Amino acid sequence: MHDWNFLAVFADMDFLLLGLVNTLKVAGLALLFGVPLGLALALGRLSGIRPLSIPCTFVIEFFRTTPPLVQLFWFFFALPILIDIQMTPFIASVVTFSIQSSAFFAEVFRGGINSIDKGQWEASKAIGMTRGKTLRRVILPQAVTRMIPAFAERSIELVKTTTLVSTVSYADLMFQANELAQKTFRPLEVYTVVAGIYFILIFVFSQGTIALEKRLARSGDSTVH
Repeated sequence: MHDWNFLAVFADMDFLLLGLVNTLKVAGLALLFGVPLGLALALGRLSGIRPLSIPCTFVIEFFRTTPPLVQLFWFFFALPILIDIQMTPFIASVVTFSIQSSAFFAEVFRGGINSIDKGQWEASKAIGMTRGKTLRRVILPQAVTRMIPAFAERSIELVKTTTLVSTVSYADLMFQANELAQKTFRPLEVYTVVAGIYFILIFVFSQGTIALEKRLARSGDSTVH
């Protein structure tokens, strides 16, 4: 039977927390860049302008169907050969997951926009609103509420996927955990604590999302009545 001992892990908890901060940096920046890029890709795909919609569709499908680890390796190892600029693990990670997540967010945006009744487009056009103004003032406000569960799911998947950055020696939570496990010879305790950290992080985020959905639902009900 294993002799559980978490003391060595808790003694170096600041080491793991530094990794958690680095994980949140990558995930946060990937969301910051990925969401607006995803909206741009979705609008490009929905534009009906072939020179725009075809490249946008290709980018979306390519980054949705290729493994994120392969994408990370390409940006970290291959891209510097093409542009003759050294790519740090942090920059490569942010670039990779910004583009990778944007492909999935693009489909979330596309689904949300398409879920709005076409009659609202026609009604807005009838009162003289441009397509852009209709999108900003009528369609997106309604679509965003419907997209919250899908956005939350993709954001959670993004946080999980960032564990891959340890493969390019970026000091995220998993990289720090690997280092600590080798240092303490307590891999079972280290990875148990790390699993607990991820659980708390994602559980809190999930509960926050649920609370936001309920608040928006109540706000919508009060508006209707």
